[in-house]
Amino acid sequence: MATKRDYYETLGMRKKASKEEIKKAYRRLAKEYHPDVSKLDRKIAEEKFKEISEAYEVLVDDEKRNAYDLYGHGGVRSHFGRGGFDWSDFTHFADIEDIFSGFGGFTDVGMGGSIFDSFFGRSTRRSPRAPSQGASLRFDLEISLGEAFNGAEKKINLPHSVACDNCQGTGSADGKTHICETCGGSGQVKQSQTRGFAQYITITTCPKCRGKGSEIVTPCKKCRGQGSIQKTSEIFVSIPKGADTGMRLRIRGAGEASPNGGPPGDLYVVLHIAPHKYFMRDGNDLLTEIPITISQAALGDEIEVPTFAEGKAVLTVPAATQSGTIFRLRERGMPDPRGYGRGDLLARVVVAIPKKLTREQRSFLKQLDESLGDYSKGARAPEITRTR
Repeated sequence: MATKRDYYETLGMRKKASKEEIKKAYRRLAKEYHPDVSKLDRKIAEEKFKEISEAYEVLVDDEKRNAYDLYGHGGVRSHFGRGGFDWSDFTHFADIEDIFSGFGGFTDVGMGGSIFDSFFGRSTRRSPRAPSQGASLRFDLEISLGEAFNGAEKKINLPHSVACDNCQGTGSADGKTHICETCGGSGQVKQSQTRGFAQYITITTCPKCRGKGSEIVTPCKKCRGQGSIQKTSEIFVSIPKGADTGMRLRIRGAGEASPNGGPPGDLYVVLHIAPHKYFMRDGNDLLTEIPITISQAALGDEIEVPTFAEGKAVLTVPAATQSGTIFRLRERGMPDPRGYGRGDLLARVVVAIPKKLTREQRSFLKQLDESLGDYSKGARAPEITRTR
């Protein structure tokens, strides 16, 4: 299986590139690989054009770009279908038409089609009567650190609209319709105004038939002619290993029903990791705090450190360890969602000061203090110590 190229590399960009730089890079590459002008074989040019368009789709979108920067291709996989990116996933046609506005003859191909019509069979201009996709929904889901570590399948109850099962989403009890009298079946209403020598024409969606061009004769009693009803559905969400706060999972077809017979919208599940009692997360690393006594810090000792998945690990604390020193336990952290192993566990040792002392203990500490003198002058700032 071929390895997918880095999106920044595909566009010839550095990771800190601005949106304007990304748009300029896409403009340049699109001119080079447009199938109608490229010197490459047409199929190769089409694949190349699709590759740079996929990179543009991700990097020009703040949310997708952030997910890609954090998790690589795995972070944006949920935005695309099972087969990967295709033109149904492309959401920046308005940007692209603006980019290609200076291409002259390439802006329109054939009878009113866009540049995408000529070789992808897709039009960016929609008829007002064409079925439209339903609205997408967002659901914020809190999961535990353990569920993020191991991966999980969560069930959520989602209230949303679905196509009416009584009329199959048509809104009609008997399937009969008649032409809308307001728009004459066009689905649009045209209004004109004359100002001086100029005439202004405004075209809007028909308010009576909502762009359908037809009206229902006998409305469905269950949905009252709307074509959709409200329902609470059980949705199962697959949480990938290594998931982190802000990761967005796309579930196709789980959004709102279409208002005019099109496909339903999508559901975007945004993950939030609940705080853990012992561990904090920093990317793929886990942080924990271990209390030690004054004597353990001064003389050194072997202590037990809790890990997230392997039970307790034995950590050797060397003599003269300063409070706040961090020990790194390799590959004891969170799994990388891209499959690049695991992060590390950072154990920060903190000298625990007793809150109450007996008279004898106070006497011992005073004697120790007098014997040490002003030893704090030679103390150094805590360091990160690496261990296996």
